[in-house]
Amino acid sequence: MQEKENILKILRGTKEALKNENAATIKKLSSQTTNTAALTNDPDNLAIAVIIYSISKLLEREGYKRLPGWQEFYNTIFKALDNAILSVSKNDSKKIKESIDTLRNSLLKISGSLKKHILDVFRKASINKASKLYEHGLSMERTAKLLGITLYELASYSGQKEQISETPTSVGMDIKSRIKLAMELFK
Repeated sequence: MQEKENILKILRGTKEALKNENAATIKKLSSQTTNTAALTNDPDNLAIAVIIYSISKLLEREGYKRLPGWQEFYNTIFKALDNAILSVSKNDSKKIKESIDTLRNSLLKISGSLKKHILDVFRKASINKASKLYEHGLSMERTAKLLGITLYELASYSGQKEQISETPTSVGMDIKSRIKLAMELFK
């Protein structure tokens, strides 16, 4: 796992925000993880980015908290975050992967409509994060492969975003600036 201190800060922040059910903070932390994942191409960082973003989306949907299995799911996520924090702090890559798998597999323990909703959120989160990575300069093919989505899903989502965001809310970088930035990163 690369960027250990940053990931620890993000995981601890996610745990604290989860205690307070603060979805907005978790979403911001997810964006920070996405930036790190885009720079490092580390699959563990990518998985954490998707999971953290998914948690924020799940917390935003108040109705889910009333569905059977929510409390068990919530407790599993909380415990897996604790394990991930401990694993990252000890630099135990095997345990980090186990914690990430526990977070992902917590879905399989849930039954009924909550499971269907959560799987949908995780799928959409993967597509969203793939789009963000693509915006950061990763190839569409590499991004789709890293996050287990199809090129079609990524292209469709990215195409929708560009149509929606045609208002100039941010300023892009020209090619020379991007190359210069990339060269500075690898010095």
